[in-house]
This record gives sequence, C-alpha cells and structure tokens, in this order.
Amino acid sequence: MALNKEEITKKINAALEDLRPFLEADGGDMELVNITDEGVAQVKLLGACSECSMSPMTLKAGLEEAVKKVAPEIIRVEAIDMAEA
Repeated sequence: MALNKEEITKKINAALEDLRPFLEADGGDMELVNITDEGVAQVKLLGACSECSMSPMTLKAGLEEAVKKVAPEIIRVEAIDMAEA
C-alpha cells in the first residue's frame, strides 16, 4: 500500500504544531524533513533540541506518540542530521 505522503505530512505538521510551544519554551524546535516509503518520519532537530540530552525521549515519548495517533501508517520517527540527508 502506497503512503499518501501529502496527507500524512499535514497530519505530522499538525502534531508538531501541538508540541511546538513546549519545544520553543526550552529554546528548541523540530521540522519534518521526509517521510520514507517504509513509513519513517524523519525530522531535523533545531535550536536547543539539536544538542539536548533529552531529545531522544522527546522524540519517542512526545513526537512519535503524537504522530502515531494521527498517522498510524508511520512506524517510527527518527532524527536526522541534515549533513547526512
């Protein structure tokens, strides 16, 4: 089954918008970079999030949970380094 990436992107961005005030309060942010054909949402960590030791927890417990609620097609969320992309 092919993923409707346009629709999933809207859902993930909406989930990010819900979390953004909490991220920004700590000087950080995240942005959706890509959705793979395998159902992996790739995000870039911005600001304080890019260096924060709690980012893996924020990604798993916060963003991934929120994303899977709105887009169950997504199997995981992972942070990528733009230098790798």
